[in-house]
Order: sequence, then C-alpha cells, then structure tokens
Amino acid sequence: MSRAIDGTKRLNRRKKILKLAKGYRGRRGTNYKAAHDAVVQGLTDAYVGRRDKKGDYRSLWIARLNAACRAEGITYSRFIEGLNKAGVKINRKALSNMAIEDQVAFKAVVETAKKAIGA
Repeated sequence: MSRAIDGTKRLNRRKKILKLAKGYRGRRGTNYKAAHDAVVQGLTDAYVGRRDKKGDYRSLWIARLNAACRAEGITYSRFIEGLNKAGVKINRKALSNMAIEDQVAFKAVVETAKKAIGA
C-alpha cells in the first residue's frame, strides 16, 4: 500500500501552524519548518510571560507602597514588619490601590504598623 503524503491530517496540521504564524516576517510566516520553529518559540515565550507578569505587578505594587510609606516617614520593609506584628492581613495589591485612591485609610494602616513596631 502506498504512503499518503497529501492526506487531510497532514494538511490540517500544517495549516494550523501557518495560521498561528500569520504576520511573522519572511519565511517564518510562509515556510512550514521555519513557521513551526517560530510558533513553538512564541508559544513558549507567551507561557513564560504570563507567569513573569505576576512578578512584575508585585514589583510595581511594592514600588508604589515604598513611595507612599516614605511619604509617611517609614520604609516599606518596616511597614510590612509592622503589619505582620499587628496581624493585619491585606495583600500588596489592595494596599497599593489604597495608597493611591484613599490616602486617609492608608495613613491609618501606616499608623497601625508604626504602633506595632513602636516607631
């Protein structure tokens, strides 16, 4: 029996890869082998990027909190230490939003942290 080289499974697999490579420059958008390599690498980078994004946002929140805390006369690390000693369980995202949108409430949280570390 002869080997089928123009079957629909093979064609569909190639079309799927070329569709994912749409918009890539040069051979990477039209040639199956080059497109396959580019698509695999692109999907890998996207997977890693989705995880890196979480750390990037955490860094942003910490930078915002540090700036807001220093305006209140305390460093970020002492602020977090005070919150832990006071038993306050608020995540950094919520604290960052509070520092931007509700300065009065943030001042109250900072005072709670200062009181807990005796500063």
